[in-house]
Amino acid sequence: MKRSLRRALWATGAVVALAVAAVPVTTASAAGSVTATFAKVQDWGTGHEGRVTVTNGTSSTVNGWRIEFTLPSGTSISSSWDADITRSGDRYVAVNKSWAATLAPGASFSWGYNGTGAYKAPVSCTINGGTCTGGGTPTTTAPTTTPPTTTPPTTTPPTTTPPTTQPPTTPPPGGKKIVGYFAEWGVYGRNYHVKNIHTSGSAAKLTHILYAFGNTTGGRCSIGDSYADYEKAYTAADSVDGVADTWDQPLRGSFNQLRKLKKMYPNLKVLWSFGGWTWSGGFTQAAQNPAAFADSCYSLVKDPRWADVFDGIDIDWEYPNACGLQCDNSGPNAFKNVISALRSKFGGSFLVTAAITADGSNGGKIDATDYAGAANNLNWLMPMTYDYFGAFNAQGPTAPHSPLYSYPGIPQQGFWSDAAIQKLKSKGVPSSKLLLGVGFYGRGWTGVTQSAPGGSATGAAPGTYEAGIEDYKVLKNSCPATGTVGGTAYAKCGSNWWSYDTPSTIGGKMSYANSQGLGGAFFWELSGDTSNGELIGAIKGGLG
Repeated sequence: MKRSLRRALWATGAVVALAVAAVPVTTASAAGSVTATFAKVQDWGTGHEGRVTVTNGTSSTVNGWRIEFTLPSGTSISSSWDADITRSGDRYVAVNKSWAATLAPGASFSWGYNGTGAYKAPVSCTINGGTCTGGGTPTTTAPTTTPPTTTPPTTTPPTTTPPTTQPPTTPPPGGKKIVGYFAEWGVYGRNYHVKNIHTSGSAAKLTHILYAFGNTTGGRCSIGDSYADYEKAYTAADSVDGVADTWDQPLRGSFNQLRKLKKMYPNLKVLWSFGGWTWSGGFTQAAQNPAAFADSCYSLVKDPRWADVFDGIDIDWEYPNACGLQCDNSGPNAFKNVISALRSKFGGSFLVTAAITADGSNGGKIDATDYAGAANNLNWLMPMTYDYFGAFNAQGPTAPHSPLYSYPGIPQQGFWSDAAIQKLKSKGVPSSKLLLGVGFYGRGWTGVTQSAPGGSATGAAPGTYEAGIEDYKVLKNSCPATGTVGGTAYAKCGSNWWSYDTPSTIGGKMSYANSQGLGGAFFWELSGDTSNGELIGAIKGGLG
């Protein structure tokens, strides 16, 4: 819906950095050993997320690892990723995936799990037969490399084994899709860079990144921001691999950083998204000559300077044959024709996807366009199941911006996620090609006296970058959720009222996605999450 209104306005402000909420259980400091360190990533009382880091502190390559540990009574592992887990009573065995067996000297690898109950440290932990704090595969000589540091040097490349030589930490494709937007303007006021996708642990959980946005000026694909895209020079401290850009290298900016990220995570795919709320105007002209539009997109995406960066193209047309920032009257077949032209030009192996309306009302935006007719040429569709309600209606009534289900008193019929999913399915869009949308932010009002939804307001609540909108990473501390409605959370703090998703409500949404046979989930956008990726962890754990 109105999600992209943020995109044009969030280009200013400052990022509030949050420390990783990790609670070490063991210390990976014993020289000459393979170690396993357990850490609490998040804990919401009835459940938690844990991360386990295996570190090769020896001077030799490790080929395979096996961790055995016991979890205290009251907690158990409910789902995991990037390791194979078996259980006998309270005793667990974790073994490396086949693609994550090899650890170079000094290298580390992390896998994760979601658990029931509050977080509790494991006991009786061994790795490769030795204690997790310093055993397994001992060596008689000191390591030849230093374990990676959390902060790369600012003037020289890191002295550790380069991350590009380490094994991939994203599982092979084939499971549920976890797709996250990276906003090109986030490198300015928000100070969020491609490197943060890695350091937050999000890259290991993502299957696809949507780089937003390219423009559609004149009915053609065009560059959105050349400086952010491919001109900005990165220092060693801000670069994904700790290596600074040089003045004469052919590609810099976020495109080059994404190239580096893909080398670290070989199974991660990147798509270039075009349009959005602000830049959808050119689609009307594109619909008049879809083949010419497709040709322009192909020339831009396949530019030799960055052709290897992108695995697909995403179309975010807000909205075909309906009104967004501007109104389009190209007809119900325009979207289908544009997508068909793109598929013909890019071929069958290139990803072609679309973010679409989530207006499930009768006669609404879904009904205005033949989305089902376009589905055959799309790898997946992403109904934007957020921004249903917000302080763009300054007087309220207060309502959650991303309800999963209807509830008594909802301000508008058809404005909830399940309504959009069911309508799209009824029109013939396959469930497996639909991803559920999640917002990593909240929407809020001020001048509110009623705690429950449905109250009146006087305007938009203050936000860090824009009134009426705030990142989850801020709201979780400034206005913790106190209630749920329609499958999402809300809170009243003073006279401000906010709605947003939490790890718990995301868990419920992912259960819904699984029960509906959906292809996975996507979210707007990466910088709204905590520095240790709480929300993407909940998506990953919930999808299984």
